[in-house]
This record gives sequence, C-alpha cells and structure tokens, in this order.
Amino acid sequence: MQQPQPVLSDVEGPPAELSGCQVERLTDTIAAIATPPGYGAIAIVRVSGPEALPLARGHFRGRRPAAPHVATYGDILDESGELIDRGVAIIAPAPRSYTGEDTLELHVHGSPIVARDVLRALIAGGARLAGAGEFTKRAFLNGKLDLHAASAVADLIGAEHRSAARAALANMDSALGREVRRIRQRLAGILEELAASIDFSDEVAEPDRARTAQSVNEIADALEALLADAELGRLVRDGLDVTIVGAPNAGKSSLLNALLGEDRAIVSDVPGTTRDTIEEAITIGGVLVRLTDTAGLRASAQALEAAGMERTRRALRGARLAIVVIDASVPSGAHTLQVLAETADRDRIVFFNKADLGDVAYRSRGPALQDAVFGSVYDGATLSALRESIATHGWNAREPDLQRPTLSAAFEIDSVAKALASIRHADETLERALPLDLLAPDLQNALAALGTLTGETVTEELLTGIFSRFCIGK
Repeated sequence: MQQPQPVLSDVEGPPAELSGCQVERLTDTIAAIATPPGYGAIAIVRVSGPEALPLARGHFRGRRPAAPHVATYGDILDESGELIDRGVAIIAPAPRSYTGEDTLELHVHGSPIVARDVLRALIAGGARLAGAGEFTKRAFLNGKLDLHAASAVADLIGAEHRSAARAALANMDSALGREVRRIRQRLAGILEELAASIDFSDEVAEPDRARTAQSVNEIADALEALLADAELGRLVRDGLDVTIVGAPNAGKSSLLNALLGEDRAIVSDVPGTTRDTIEEAITIGGVLVRLTDTAGLRASAQALEAAGMERTRRALRGARLAIVVIDASVPSGAHTLQVLAETADRDRIVFFNKADLGDVAYRSRGPALQDAVFGSVYDGATLSALRESIATHGWNAREPDLQRPTLSAAFEIDSVAKALASIRHADETLERALPLDLLAPDLQNALAALGTLTGETVTEELLTGIFSRFCIGK
C-alpha cells in the first residue's frame, strides 16, 4: 500500500546553507520499491530526479503516452526492451510532485520478483538505489515541507494507534513550523532595531526598553507553551509504559485482565502463577498505555521464580509509572512492605484490591498511602478510578488535542529549550537595566536554535539522524 503523503504547505525554501555534497546528490536520480516486502495486490516502484521522465519514456509503453498526474496503463520493459509486467505509470513533473522534482511511479503486480526486476531495470537505465527517507529528504531540501513536517511523516508511518496517527497528521501540515517562524520574525525584528541603533546611533534612537521587554516576555511565553505541549505530544506518539507490581496473589493479573476487558493472563489462587512478564496495551484518553503484568515480588529460593522476579524489577526500572497492587483483605505482610519499599522513590499508584473480601490492610495504611485507590478489579467504578489515576500521573489528565501540532522529536524539544534559555538570559539583562546592545548575542542564539527546528540552520548530521528513521522508498 502506498504510504500517505504530507500536505504540501506554503513553507520557506530549503536551508540557506547546503553543503556541496547535498547539492551534488540532488542531481542524482533515485529509485526504490515503496511498498512493504512480501506479496500483495500491487507493488510500487518510485523514481525521483532529472532522469525520471526519460526513464518513463524508456521503460513504459502504453497505448498513449503517460500524461502528468494521470494513471496510464501499459507495458513495463527492462533495459533491453523485454516485457517485465503490465501495470500503471504515474508521472509528476517538477515542481508539482512530492519531492519537488520530476517523479515516476510504476504500479505493478505485487510479486517481489517483479518489483525487483523493475527496480533493477531502472538502475540499469541510470538511476541509483535511494537511501532511507531520501524521497522525503529531497522534499525538504526542495522546500516542499519543513523539517518538523518531514519528521512527522516518519511518525505517521510508525504510528501504533489511531491517536498517534492523527497527531502525526496534524504535525504534517507545517502549522507548528509557521508558528516558530513567526517567533523567529519577532526575534529578527528586535535584532534589526538593535543593529540600526548601534550602527546609526546618531540617526536612529535606541529601541523602547519597555516595548522590547514586553516582546521578549511574549516570546518566552510562546516558547514555554510549546515545551508544555511537547511532553503530551511525546506521550501520544510513544505511549506510556506502566508496570503492575505487587506481592504474589495480590490480584495483578486480574487487574490486567479487567483493564483489557479480556482474560489475557492466567489467574489462580496459587501464589507465583505468573513467572514471566505479560505485555498488553490499552488506550486511555487518546494515549496508548502499555501495561506489563509481572511476577510477584517475594523472597524465594526457587531459581525459576527468582528469574521471574528479576524480570519484574527490570520492567519496573524501564516503566514511567508503577501500579502497586495490595491485597486489602489481609494485613500487609513482609512481601507487601518489600514492594512498597522498592517503589517508594518512583511515580506510582497504590491500589488496595479485594475490597469485596475485606479492608484491614487499607484501614491500617500509613500517611504516605492516604491517596491510594481502594476497591476491586471486578468493580467498574474502581477501574474508572484507576484509569483516571493513570491519566493524572501520566499526563496530568489533560485531554490531548490531536489537531494541535506539537513538538515531537528530541531535536525539536532541544532546539526550543535552548532558545528559551537564551530568551530568559536576555530577560535578566533587561531586568538588571543593562545596555540593550547586550541582548543581541542571546537573541541571535535563540534565532539560530529555532532555525534548527524548521530547517533554516540545519546541519547534515541532523538530517542524517532524522531521515535514518525512515524506510527505503519514502
């Protein structure tokens, strides 16, 4: 199946600083199979570059010539003119294409042999095999989408659930890039006023300090808002890892089954039934929550059970949140106290289970556990309270706005954080009533940091890191 295409928005052109290597590679013609490996209804071979249209003329014969943006049926030939398959050709001349270059797509029957033969023929005709993400990289370099939108393409392809896909789609329309460019324009405006007052001090007055301070504060507020949304955006994309821990027979597997709404884990009255971790996922408030059921923690001399408990501790170390399940119907023993001690220094939800059988452990809980959840895995209200508590601990119960673009990649968050640090330092300069020309280095640093996010000051190393996430053919 052909991968989704991003919306081609009005974005600024390619970065001003392109290395000679990048310029030279843009003169190449690249080709790759754009559909997943294996057998299917169709396979798509994609070509982009200056030789795309000559390759179409050399390897496609239809009853009529292939027309731009029209699916044309005909014969697909190898380099010697032999028939490979009959299929569809779609050409898109520059600049009205995904990459901004001349492009060709050949849709053939979904045999890996056929697709490879078509690709081999195109390479024999002068194309080279594309690298990972090179089609989208060319779209960025040719100004068809900004760097944030380009990164969102990989997020959409790798989305594990509907909310992540919708959030990635929102990021692909370049709205966040436009917001960042507006911030950069305000920074550039302040710098221009400062430069004019410094270079032409006899003719241009110094910028108004109060107005400059207001602009700096408003920029800081905008950057802080971007960072505040970034964590929620990351959770929507990557999900929240939650590990269920507790003493043996506390009801951990029953809780997993109840949250899933199905019998995924074996439940038994015999302690130690769960010897390995079990991982499943649910969605809470639009966020993917990965639940891991674990072996009960207790002192054990049995090698098999000890190995299970080591996996429990490993899962606990890798989780963002722990749910500690305690049997409320009996006094808390050494095993329960051990679990509470091992999770005391991390974010956790303490759940006193089996309320239908008693509440002795819940009534005797200490002051540190006053906000614990009390109930039963068989009670709907209890499960609702647990879901709400997961949302509160995981993302402060803020309902994700899947239509609002957010920072998602680590380099984007780092860029905004660096810009905000520079803006805050500039604000300190203003508060201390120091000369306004001292603002310039901080504002320039913020401008450069935000340029990394949109791509105006991008480096080859950053591009390589971003597009290495892509599959070949995208």
